[in-house]
Amino acid sequence: MLKNNLSNSSDFKNEDGSVFSQTEHNIVATYLIMAGTISILSNIIVLGIFITYKELRTPTNAIIMNLAVTDIGVSSIGYPMSAASDLHGSWKFGYAGCQIYAGLNIFFGMASIGLLTVVAMDRYLTICHPDAGRRMTTHTYISMILGAWINGLFWALMPIIGWASYAPDPTGATCTINWRKNDVSFVSFTMTVIAINFIVPLTVMFYCYYHVTRSIKCHATSNCTEYLNRDWADQVDVTKMSVIMIFMFLVAWSPYSIVCLWASFGDPKKIPPSMAIIAPLFAKSSTFYNPCIYVVANKKFRRAMFAMFKCQTHQTMTTMSFLPMDVPQTH
Repeated sequence: MLKNNLSNSSDFKNEDGSVFSQTEHNIVATYLIMAGTISILSNIIVLGIFITYKELRTPTNAIIMNLAVTDIGVSSIGYPMSAASDLHGSWKFGYAGCQIYAGLNIFFGMASIGLLTVVAMDRYLTICHPDAGRRMTTHTYISMILGAWINGLFWALMPIIGWASYAPDPTGATCTINWRKNDVSFVSFTMTVIAINFIVPLTVMFYCYYHVTRSIKCHATSNCTEYLNRDWADQVDVTKMSVIMIFMFLVAWSPYSIVCLWASFGDPKKIPPSMAIIAPLFAKSSTFYNPCIYVVANKKFRRAMFAMFKCQTHQTMTTMSFLPMDVPQTH
């Protein structure tokens, strides 16, 4: 293990270079600083709403809280280290810092993908199988959320243990899976991650939202007043918000997946430098657009946020309905 670490450290030093000018690095650093600040503040506001209004701390809302935690994790650790390296012109934190940075980004990224899958399953059970949705307990939600975090931790540790490796990417100012060392270990790791943490979650999401959409259309054309009340309207509102989140997930992670596939089956040296930097920046953008989606796509969340800014008491908030992802737990 020590020999492997020394070898990786040596490879790291040889790969620590940049294909961009300092001006281009400065532009990227400016973007990272601005995006990181927006992400941290907006996600802290999301968590602040739950802290301020205790009645909103439901099992389903815990999914949103955990998504906010993943976004804060990337923004508070990944963004500053990458921005500092861009300002420096190359990776600034050495071999150990590279392992920590890349590992934490993989950890929070994979956990976020897992949590979005939990969101889709929650929507599916709530809309399509309401009886099963009502039987979902707090322990069930905790198990699913914990599973997303454990999955992220597993894949973050694999390159550190020896399955693939972490190293600076061609931009020279950020660390990720070592594209340049295009060996069997890298290819097998990349393909497994894409299959388990991209294709499988997307399949589950599409399946869930396909059936959710059919149920909503069926209920919308029904004369049954059971589905015309405010609770049902709230569930439809939440589902629309969730679909936007999944669409943005595709926008954010597809370029990074394409680059990984290109590096696996093609020549990594032929990957355009612009694509090498845009792909991870797109993936990182997921940290600040989720709070924007909550505000734009769900009026109840927007009202809760305005109520917090106006310092309204929790008694005032009880006249409002629930935050996104809340499902009344009736038994």
